Amino acid sequence: MTVEEETKIAQIKNFATRVLQDDETGHDMAHIERVFTTTQHILKTEPMADAFVAQAAALLHDTYDDKLFADTDLAKAQVVKVLTDIAVPAVQQADIFNIIDNMSWSKQRFGNPAPLSLAGKIVQDADRLDAIGAVAIARAIQYGVAHGDALYDPAMPPRQVTTKAAYRKGEGNTIINHFYEKLFLLKDYLNTNEGKRIGAKRDRIMHDFVSQFEAEWQQTDY
Repeated sequence: MTVEEETKIAQIKNFATRVLQDDETGHDMAHIERVFTTTQHILKTEPMADAFVAQAAALLHDTYDDKLFADTDLAKAQVVKVLTDIAVPAVQQADIFNIIDNMSWSKQRFGNPAPLSLAGKIVQDADRLDAIGAVAIARAIQYGVAHGDALYDPAMPPRQVTTKAAYRKGEGNTIINHFYEKLFLLKDYLNTNEGKRIGAKRDRIMHDFVSQFEAEWQQTDY
């Protein structure tokens, strides 16, 4: 990236920090920083990608997420203003917004997402990798507690959800079910070779955790 682009990335990071600094659902700046760093790592293995677009999208991908903001149009307009104010070219802005608008799990599973650029595939991998592994276990519990979900109930099997509305609905959901309904599936939806390599290792950690958790809950690990 150029020095000018690096300056813009710093300004974008400052904006994202202001927007997400009070988040308590696991979509805070610690999450953003991990996605950003993972994006930078994968970029080293994918030199043809637009590094500025990828890093900007990584920083901004939760700044108007409908899980976090009631008025997503207003939140998105603020992102548009920031990118315009710091003179991000229209072509790059278009790719950044295409990435953010089409990278989510719910969009891929229940919507009709537009194709992602290579930069977008990298950011999508980086975001999904933060939902796979040991940190993901903690984030799943954090998010579930914030939304009042039960931890576990053996009488409530994982749901077979087919729409975004059903997926987001808390009824019939538990934190442990979330692993079966989403987190265990993510490794098969990674794009890049490096993302798949990291995801395979982290996926094993989650499976080991859930297996041990269920065994202890049911007292069958003696």
